[in-house]
Amino acid sequence: MKSTETSPSAQVLKTSQPEEFDLVILGGGTGSTIAAWTFAGEGKRVAVVDRKYIGGSCPNIACLPSKNIIHSAKVVDYFRRSKEFGISHDGFTLKMSGVRERKRKMVVGLNEMYMENYRKTGAEFILGTGRFLAPRTVEVTLADGTTRQLRSANVIVSTGTRAALETIPGLAEAQPLTHIEALELDEIPEHLLVIGGGYVGVEMSQAMRRFGSKVTMIDRNGRLMSKEDPDVCEALRSLLADEGIDILLNARIKRVSGKGGDSVSVVVEQNGIEKVLKGSHVLVATGRNPNTEGLGLELTGVELTDRGYIKVNERLQTTAPGVWAIGEVAGSPQFTHISVDDFRVVHANLTGGNRVTRAGKSHIVCLPTPNLLVSA
Repeated sequence: MKSTETSPSAQVLKTSQPEEFDLVILGGGTGSTIAAWTFAGEGKRVAVVDRKYIGGSCPNIACLPSKNIIHSAKVVDYFRRSKEFGISHDGFTLKMSGVRERKRKMVVGLNEMYMENYRKTGAEFILGTGRFLAPRTVEVTLADGTTRQLRSANVIVSTGTRAALETIPGLAEAQPLTHIEALELDEIPEHLLVIGGGYVGVEMSQAMRRFGSKVTMIDRNGRLMSKEDPDVCEALRSLLADEGIDILLNARIKRVSGKGGDSVSVVVEQNGIEKVLKGSHVLVATGRNPNTEGLGLELTGVELTDRGYIKVNERLQTTAPGVWAIGEVAGSPQFTHISVDDFRVVHANLTGGNRVTRAGKSHIVCLPTPNLLVSA
C-alpha cells in the first residue's frame, strides 16, 4: 500500500511557499488601514504588516495621544486659573501616572475599534517585522520567531518616519526623549529642555509647562514654527512666553552632557555667545527620518531619493513594478489626511482610474470610511 504521509522535505517545501494575496501593505498607518478596509471590503484578499502598532502612529504615539495629553494639560491650566472664572479651591495634586493612564485607555479603545474593523472587512492584520525577499514577495518575522511569506500582485509601502536624532556630541548618550517617551512620562519634568521649535516641540512645551515643568525651548531658526507665516509665528512665540516658557531662537547646539531624567547640560551658541542650559530632561523634536532601512528595497528595484525617501511618480508608483508608496515614507507632507489622500490616488489607479497627486489634477471622490469618533 502506498503511504499517504508527506515526507519531511515535502512538508518544508510546502510550508515555504508564499501565501497569495491581492494586496500586501507594509506599515499599518492611517492610509494603510483605510486602504486595507476598503480593498478588503471590495472582495480583495489583503494583509497589513506592522511591527508594533495597530493603526500606526496616529492612534498610538502621535496625533490622538498627544491631543489627549494636551487636553489634560488644558484642564490643569483651567483649574489653576479657576479664580479668574469665579471658582475657588484649596489647591490640587497632579498625578502624571493618572494622565498617562487616561491616554493609554484611549489608545486601547482605538486599537480594539481598529481590530473590529479588520474583522468586519476581512482584511488581515499581522503584527511582525516585514521585509522584501524578492519583487512583490514579503517575509514577516512574527514575535515568536516564526516567519510567513506573502506574495501579491501589488505591494504598498507605508512605513512612515521616525524622530530624527542629530549628530550632536553627547546627545545620544544623554538618552533624550522623543514624542513617544514624552507621552509615556509618569512624572513631571522639573526642567524640560526642548530642542526644536516645530509643531511637536511647541505642543509638548506648552503641555509640560501647564503641568508644572519649567520649560526652555531651543530652535535654530529665527522664529518658532518657521514654515508658517511670520505673524502667526510671532503670535505663537508671544503666547508661549506669556505662559512662562523660555525661548531661545537662532541658537545652535554645540554639545550635550549628562543623562535625561537626572541632570542634562546643553551648550548653545546664540549670536556668537555660548550659554549653558541645565535641565532634568531633554526632548528632541528636530524633524523626521524615513523608515526605509531593513526593508529589502534593494531586492525589488525600489529607488530612494537623496534624502532617503522612496522615489515615486505623481501616481505614487515606485521604480519597481507593482510596488507603490504612500504617506511620509514617500516624501508626502507629514499629515494624517495626506496619507489618506495618497491612498485614494493609489486606490483609483489600481481600480482602473488614472489619478495623480498634483493639485487640481486628481479629481478624487472621497470614499466612505468607518467613523472614527474619539473623545479627548
